[in-house]
Amino acid sequence: MALLRAREAVMGRFRPMLRDHDLTEQQWRVLRALTTAPEMRAGQLASVSFISMPSLSRILRILDDRGLILRRNEATDLRASLISLADDGAALIARIAPLSEAHYGEITDAYGPEALETLYRMLEDLTERLEVRPAERDDPGATT
Repeated sequence: MALLRAREAVMGRFRPMLRDHDLTEQQWRVLRALTTAPEMRAGQLASVSFISMPSLSRILRILDDRGLILRRNEATDLRASLISLADDGAALIARIAPLSEAHYGEITDAYGPEALETLYRMLEDLTERLEVRPAERDDPGATT
């Protein structure tokens, strides 16, 4: 519950900004993830944005309809599509990013840079300790 409360406190700073640009949190995560590579397959995008494939498919349709992303078939696997930012998507990110960074700055000021860095390290450590490793997923009785 403490993690959920903290998430809500953080996201409460971002939601109004995203609403002003007619974006959901998940749509913003997808757009931001697409800034990290020229193109991504849907599975990779789902993984880096922490969104399930069914939800991602719906989000991609919406972003595509808005002209914010581009999709093209992969040359080696015609069933797979590669997703990238459209010019309008990049422009939207350019408009929102400074506002987003200002919110991160407010959070850093409120919590303190050292405490925030410690929190990031602790959350990364917690994630690493609790992540299910592929061998454990395939064999629930496996030990590491």
